[in-house]
Formats: sequence, C-alpha cells, structure tokens
Amino acid sequence: MDTGLSTVNYSFEWRLNNAIIPGAINSSYLAAQSGDYSVTVTNTTTNCQRIANTIVFESEPPVITTTVTSQAFANNHIIEVEALGNGNYEYSLDNGLWQDDNIFENVSLGEHLITVRDKNGCGFASDTVTVMDYPKFFTPNGDGYNDTWNITGIDAQLNAQIFIFDRYGKLLKQLSPNGNGWNGTFKGYNLPAADYWFTVKYIEPSSGAEKEYSAHFSLKR
Repeated sequence: MDTGLSTVNYSFEWRLNNAIIPGAINSSYLAAQSGDYSVTVTNTTTNCQRIANTIVFESEPPVITTTVTSQAFANNHIIEVEALGNGNYEYSLDNGLWQDDNIFENVSLGEHLITVRDKNGCGFASDTVTVMDYPKFFTPNGDGYNDTWNITGIDAQLNAQIFIFDRYGKLLKQLSPNGNGWNGTFKGYNLPAADYWFTVKYIEPSSGAEKEYSAHFSLKR
C-alpha cells in the first residue's frame, strides 16, 4: 500500500483494524496479514489531515486436484477441479475463457490442461487430465490426420484388450492400448468405407472396476 506522498511534507500513521501499527510511519506499508487498514496523512505545514482506508484479503497460489468424474465413454464427460488455499480462484480449460465454476462439462476426449489462478494475482497452478473415449470416425487417406483409429486415454492400461469387427462380427484386428491403432486394412487390403464395431475390456478410471464396452465407429474414405 503506497500513498505516493513524500515524508518531507507529510507524516503518516498506519492502523490495522483501528489499532496503531508500531513503527509504521512511512508513506507506504507492506501488509503482512489480512484486515482493515487505514492511514492518517498529516500535512506537516498546515496540519490538515486525511484518512484513507482499504481492505486486504489473504491470497495464495492454489493447490489443485483434477478428476474426471464421468465414466469412460460417457455421453457427457465432466472434469471437476478442487482448489485448496486462501484465495479467490477462477478456472480455465485448455487456455480458454476463465470461469468461477470449478466444473467443466461436455469435455472432448483426450488430454486437457486445467489452470486455476487467484483473482488477486497471487499465483496459479496447472494440471493435465485425460478423458477416455473413442473417435467416432477416422479417415485413413494418408494425409496425416485421423489416419488410424484407437481408443484415446487407454494407453496406460497395458492389459486392456481392444478388438475390431466388421458388421457381421468377423474379427479384423486386435489393438494394443499404446499402439498406433488400426489403419483400416485387413490382410493388407483396404477395407471399404462403412461402420465397424469394437469391444474393449478395460479398467474404469473413475472406480477401478473391470468393465467391457462395445460400440461402432465409421471408416471414411
């Protein structure tokens, strides 16, 4: 807190919660705790006085924990953030707009960056979290975008099993959870654009339970 005045022409008396702060007689004061502060400024020539007041809030960088509270393959993926500390915090997903709510809904699959900052400028914290889900389509045309298909966010589950079938139930491919995925071929031949099915056996991240899930996705050419 700084009055911007000179000690040559003015004297100063600082108070915290209406109690005089011993030794606080300079034109500025560095608050060491929260509370109601005031300063009485006296013109040493005219003895005129003015009093200014301000409230100091205690703030500190947050300690955060991020959790995907929705289950894998859910229709609405939800990320919840817990921020601990003395501060007034706001939240951002993937460097997007800041919000007061600590919950993000309808989050896409994949890895996301969560940032929490103190509104008073007293620091921030960041964390990454991964939403497990599957791409609804892929386009194996060699352009470097969506050329292969695999489940996102399952790569750490090395014992997970992923099987791909055609519409008649014929097994086409078993995928490695941390592999490159399926390129849309069978025995070296390109398969036609169509819907294909998969079954995955995995550990549900939100509960630790063993689960099995099946659905379909599109191959587009």
